[in-house]
Amino acid sequence: MSLRSKVMRGSAYLVFREGLGMLISIGNVLLVTRSIGPTQYGLFATAFGLSQFIQTFGHLGVGVYLIRQEGEQSHRDYHQAFTLLLGLGVAFGSIAFLSVPLLQSWLNIDGFAPLFELLVLFSFLTVIDQAPLAKLERDLEFKRIAWVELLGQLLMFIVSLSLAVKGFGAWAPTIGWCAQQFQTCILLWAVSRLRPKLCWDRDRVKEMLSYGFGVSASGWVWYLKTLINPLIVGRFAGETAVGQIALALRMLDVLSFAKSATYRISIAALAQIQTDGQRLKQAISEGMELQLLALGPILVIASWIGPIVFPILFGAEWIPAMAIFPLLGVTYLTNAAFNLHCSTLYVLKRNWEVTAFHAAYVFLFGILAFFLVPRLGIFGYAWAEVFSIVAYSIAHLYIHRLIGSPNYQIAVIWWAAFILAMFSYQLGWWVVGVLGFVLLLPETRSRLTLYFKHFRAIKTG
Repeated sequence: MSLRSKVMRGSAYLVFREGLGMLISIGNVLLVTRSIGPTQYGLFATAFGLSQFIQTFGHLGVGVYLIRQEGEQSHRDYHQAFTLLLGLGVAFGSIAFLSVPLLQSWLNIDGFAPLFELLVLFSFLTVIDQAPLAKLERDLEFKRIAWVELLGQLLMFIVSLSLAVKGFGAWAPTIGWCAQQFQTCILLWAVSRLRPKLCWDRDRVKEMLSYGFGVSASGWVWYLKTLINPLIVGRFAGETAVGQIALALRMLDVLSFAKSATYRISIAALAQIQTDGQRLKQAISEGMELQLLALGPILVIASWIGPIVFPILFGAEWIPAMAIFPLLGVTYLTNAAFNLHCSTLYVLKRNWEVTAFHAAYVFLFGILAFFLVPRLGIFGYAWAEVFSIVAYSIAHLYIHRLIGSPNYQIAVIWWAAFILAMFSYQLGWWVVGVLGFVLLLPETRSRLTLYFKHFRAIKTG
């Protein structure tokens, strides 16, 4: 089976899993959020967001190193990775626990500390399961990954909802998430057929840390943007505004299920063609189009029906979250289009270039939010991130310098058409005609036919 067929088949499995996961997540967000209310949801979101930010330090890019490592691998490589991840998890977990008094003093939110501590404790499992997860992704075993993660999501939904209706408040999604991580960790080790063993090779550890630090640095910088909502919006617009933005972002994350699936597959696929610049360019060009096709229609439909069903599902108090949905949708669609740019830079070991791009984006976003939020509230946050997408030009320049410029012609047309269609309520329904015209273009029909044939070939490949 060719690499393209493997990637397409892997995409089908993961997109199928992410699609089912999307339905579970929608049910989870809808039922649990309505059950515990905005205050308890905000408490969970604060503790969860900060625990995830600290957790990103624990991986140090070891899993990505295993996926992109050239040549044959042995079980000893994974034993070494497990040992290193074990130490990193303990070290960063200890730092997180020691930071609790400082965070509690800064946030001044009752009930934050115990939630945060429990989330940090179970985040340790997400660190040590990077070794079996990396093996499965390197072997393109996306079907196994899909089922493991789907079962984890289902367990979280059942536990969270059961506790929410019994009045557990913020503890409901917290305990649900912890149960998910516990089950997922066990299943990943089981299906990968790896057994955790201690191992120490100083040279290999040095190589893992040297490569992984560059990957992690970019992740740490990018994750800083998740602090803009609680730190800037919370200060200038209040807790209610933080909750509105958090729910809008959560819904966008749920709807972006295909984006996360194709991004993960791209890491493994690009690593196998990293020495061929022409194929990398073609992969980026096709990847941009596939990402837009995967996410664009979903965001457009959501922006059309959202204003009608959102108040019914979540309640009238959450209407402002839907009002900023199209603006934030612009940023998600743009991020999807540029996913493979960053993946390619990582594969080419240009980790610090990714870090520089992330730093520019987050810095611009933070500065704009600081000035716009006091004047425009949650719309200031949304517009700040929309204006920040100009920073993606930095990622393009790095790619252009290394392998040449990808073909943006079709991607730009689709991107603009999908964005216009998301603002039909604000601009008028004539924008739907623009989208229809773009979809009927010969170039569009040609691309759609080509991709349809590739996916049909999966059945016989």
